[in-house]
Amino acid sequence: MVNTLNWFEIPATDFERAKTFYAKVLDAQIHDDPNMQYAYLPSDPHKGGFGGAIACGENYVPAMTGTTVYLDGGNDLSVPLGRVESAGGIVILPKTAIGDNRGFIALFIDTEGNKVGFHSMG
Repeated sequence: MVNTLNWFEIPATDFERAKTFYAKVLDAQIHDDPNMQYAYLPSDPHKGGFGGAIACGENYVPAMTGTTVYLDGGNDLSVPLGRVESAGGIVILPKTAIGDNRGFIALFIDTEGNKVGFHSMG
C-alpha cells in the first residue's frame, strides 16, 4: 500500500452549484462524467497522487460531521482559502499551523454543507 487514501467523493445536492464552487476555489477545470452527476477534481496519479470527485444522487448526502477530506492547498493554502467565501462557502478555521514542520490546515463549509479542509506546507 502506497497511500492510505485512494479516492474520495464530495456529496452534492446541487450538482452545478458544487462544480462551480470547486472550479472557482481550486482555480481548476472540473471534468464531468457523461453517464451520471459525477465530476472529477484535478489529480495526477502518475505523480503518486490520488483523486476525488463531486457526486450527486440519492446516496450522496452532504455532512458537517464524520470524516473530513483535506484538499491540497498548493504552496500556500491562503490562496484557495481566499476564494472560498466569494464562491459561496464559509471559512470556519483560518490558516492554522499544525506544528512540527507538518504545515498548515484550514477548514471551510462548501455550498453543499460539507465540512472540507485544505492542507499545505506553506
